[in-house]
Amino acid sequence: MSDASIGSPEQLRDPNYTPPLLKAVPLGIQHVLAMFVSNVTPAIIVCGAAGFGFGSNSPDFPQMIYMIQMSMFFAGVATLFQSIGVGPVGARLPIVQGTSFAFIPIMIPLVVGKGVDAIAVLMGGIVVGGLFHAFLGLFIGRIRFALPPLVTGLVVTMIGLALVKVGIQYAAGGVPAIGTEEYGSGLNWFMAGTVIVVTLGLKFFARGMLSVSAVLIGLLVGYAVAFLLGQVNLGNVGNAASFALPNPLHFGLEFSVAAIIGFCAMSFVSAVETVGDVSGITKGGAGREATDKEIQGATYADGLGTAISGLFGALPNTSFSQNVGLIAMTGVMSRMVVTIGAVFLIVCGLIPKIGAIISSIPIEVLGGGVIVMFGMVVAAGVSMLSDVNWNRRNMVIFAIALSLGLGLQLEPNALQYLPGTLKVLATSGILPAAVIAIVLNLVLPEELSDEATEEVSGGMAGHGLGFIEQDDHI
Repeated sequence: MSDASIGSPEQLRDPNYTPPLLKAVPLGIQHVLAMFVSNVTPAIIVCGAAGFGFGSNSPDFPQMIYMIQMSMFFAGVATLFQSIGVGPVGARLPIVQGTSFAFIPIMIPLVVGKGVDAIAVLMGGIVVGGLFHAFLGLFIGRIRFALPPLVTGLVVTMIGLALVKVGIQYAAGGVPAIGTEEYGSGLNWFMAGTVIVVTLGLKFFARGMLSVSAVLIGLLVGYAVAFLLGQVNLGNVGNAASFALPNPLHFGLEFSVAAIIGFCAMSFVSAVETVGDVSGITKGGAGREATDKEIQGATYADGLGTAISGLFGALPNTSFSQNVGLIAMTGVMSRMVVTIGAVFLIVCGLIPKIGAIISSIPIEVLGGGVIVMFGMVVAAGVSMLSDVNWNRRNMVIFAIALSLGLGLQLEPNALQYLPGTLKVLATSGILPAAVIAIVLNLVLPEELSDEATEEVSGGMAGHGLGFIEQDDHI
């Protein structure tokens, strides 16, 4: 879908090419629109879990506005690391960074119900995890063997499954409303359903940016409907400042073993995701493989961007895959376009009123968008799993890892006698599933006989080959 008025085919494949400004600015803003909702949602979920989010009536509610603001600001900063680069840091490719969903199941057990004081533990884990993530850049190519699609697909699927409950709770009225007559009311579901219907309609029947920005547009329509129904409170917008700089150590730093282990472990998954995004950009946009220098620089930028975010009260950053798809759609490989988008994000992050407007979105409206987004995380994991050769060995590895991981998510009290650190790590479900899958994948023999699985499969042994032929990709 490239446009000859933007540049020649050769120019469009060149990351160093700068399109005419009148074309480059809208293309940069397109990138922001494609990732905007996903970027600010983790801050809303974490603050809500801690107890000062939507519907909490907490005096610390403005702290959520600050975290939303920092989510935008440091997504822009981390994107600049990738697009412009600083020494060895950055791939110098059109990679858009944003707040990662992957860490949410790790963060929620660390802060749930503990208020704003618990955020310092997150920030300590984010800083250490970010530095560890950057350290992985030294040998990222040598650890990829331990994270094949069987493992990464399982982890991404588990992340999505851990989050879908949040979407339903939000759509029904939010955790503070549980136990009241308002929870699950028809009005709540009407607002959430409006977002879902509009989003699906645009995804299936629209093209171009209308399709790419379907969740954002769905939220805007849902917001308008909620406003007409008198469900929008704009009081915080008037009280918010027009301009504010990031505040170093805003939430403080506290170092917890559970937080550090959790963030470092999830950094492996985030690093491999970034490798895939870098490869997808160079293959789709420039028709070549990513170089070792680009992959290493992207990993450095991921980690450094995350560590700096933690120092100012923002959450971990990672590359955003939806923007890789946007590059394929527009055919524009220019890193200058992404740089413009990064500057736009930074400007938004300096204006607290934008964060206040976002915080005025009714939680039911946000729930409609979250249901779609987290469902897509599960779908992305399933898509990654489609690359797996589903022989009986891989079926057994997946079965055991999923059963234990998902089971611990659903029944965390089963581990009530574990020490605090181990309990927090295990009840996320994701880390146990990932560790089990990695270890079994490395130590189990390559094949299992049919008889080895028949006795435990209840007559559902999966006799199909389960292998989907696809083009090679990461």
